[in-house]
Amino acid sequence: MTQPELSRRGMLMKLGLLFNAAIGTILAVPIVRYILSPMIRERNPGHDPWVTLGLLDTFPAGQTRLATYRHPSANPSDGETANIPCWVRNIDGQSFQVFAINCAHLGCPVRWFPQSGLFMCPCHGGVYYQDGSRASGPPERGLFEYRYKVEQGKLLIQAGEMPTTGVPTTRLTNISLKRPPCA
Repeated sequence: MTQPELSRRGMLMKLGLLFNAAIGTILAVPIVRYILSPMIRERNPGHDPWVTLGLLDTFPAGQTRLATYRHPSANPSDGETANIPCWVRNIDGQSFQVFAINCAHLGCPVRWFPQSGLFMCPCHGGVYYQDGSRASGPPERGLFEYRYKVEQGKLLIQAGEMPTTGVPTTRLTNISLKRPPCA
């Protein structure tokens, strides 16, 4: 038995199918990885969501300072984009508030103005009081807060998730995620 001769059209068809299968596989890998990532993270967390912002001496009582942390799930190739800024307010030397730098309106970075005791958003004029609550402008709520704790003279925040309206926050060292009872 002799094998049938492969025509030019048949060969190009097989090459086209092989090429499309290779491209499809290359495109499918990141999509499948994205879809499966929550399950993989739950099984193997691989990182501690608590990151240090620095020694308590770095944040004097009664002042608000800018701090930066490296996102806990960052890759080495992320470079400077994995360094996340936040505002740390030392209320009385023992209790803190740690705010995400992003405005609650559209996410622009807010600035702290110690002369007026206000956080201000340059994009749309959002203004927040020193405790992070809304003062005026388009934002409908206050600044997003990180959970924090103090260990061995260091201030740590829970940075595994970006604080949003869907993530309940607590101000002191209460780490539990208790939800209010339904009405």
